[in-house]
Amino acid sequence: MILLRLFWEFFKTGLFAVGGGLATLPFLYDISTRTGWFSQAQLADMIAVSESTPGPIGVNMATYVGFTTAGIPGGIVATLGLVCPSIIVILLIAKVLEQFRSNQTVDAAFYGLRPCSVALISAAGLLVARITFLNEADLGLGNGLAALKSLFDWKAVALATVLLIATRGVKPLKKLHPIVFIAASAAVGILFSF
Repeated sequence: MILLRLFWEFFKTGLFAVGGGLATLPFLYDISTRTGWFSQAQLADMIAVSESTPGPIGVNMATYVGFTTAGIPGGIVATLGLVCPSIIVILLIAKVLEQFRSNQTVDAAFYGLRPCSVALISAAGLLVARITFLNEADLGLGNGLAALKSLFDWKAVALATVLLIATRGVKPLKKLHPIVFIAASAAVGILFSF
């Protein structure tokens, strides 16, 4: 039964997450709260692992959730659930591609989907920032400065600031491959116990 539910949850995600892998994050957050298969902290870990491994982020995250929920069969089923809607749509579009190319209604529909994609990706970015930079469990504890100090994960804010300055403001570092920054961030995370 868990395999059918994994397939269904990720089928819905694949069907409605227009705009790429980051657009799946709001859906994953919803799956987390409804099913309890993973926590917000695990979602942040999934994002980090999916971003640093080859392949599309949405597929990597579906495989990760499926595997942690139901082992190898779960990983396969969740991944198939995520990609099935795309395969079905591609097959349908390929069948009538020439009609789609000249259809103004379809062109207008795709134009209308652009703001949806932007909204989903923006929501995903805000979700990642919230998970990364805020300690929501400490929200409302303490007064004044103590509450502010406990609200933010200052180590994460400092690391993000240093990386932003290094990648945008220091000319010699702009030419470095992104894997250098990923490895440096991993080393800092291990060193300072993120």
